Amino acid sequence: MDHSPGFLKLVNEEKLFVKEIPLDEARRRLAANPECVLLDVREDSEWRKGHAAEAVHLGKGVLERDLEKLYPNPDTEILMYCGGGFRSVLAASTARRMGYWNCASIIGGYKAMVEGKWPMKSGE
Repeated sequence: MDHSPGFLKLVNEEKLFVKEIPLDEARRRLAANPECVLLDVREDSEWRKGHAAEAVHLGKGVLERDLEKLYPNPDTEILMYCGGGFRSVLAASTARRMGYWNCASIIGGYKAMVEGKWPMKSGE
């Protein structure tokens, strides 16, 4: 995808404050912590086309409104992904500003997960 310069500038600025993790680390964290949440922050239409089998959907557009309702404990470990790893950086940054310090963005997002043979499903 061809991203606008302003969007890339914003993402790159937020990367200074957001932990990004590779797929293998995301797998390890999910396996080690049964309370860890895999959060898909993509749009509803993207979610319906396919998503990680164990993911929960909370689109970036409603993250601020609904995150605390779904996960009232700000210590919850949350691993976020989007299509390519850019929007999830912004979502993790927002969560961090809301007091969720144990968040990370998965590098490469959904595209990397598909290439890495992550278990997927569609619908919902």
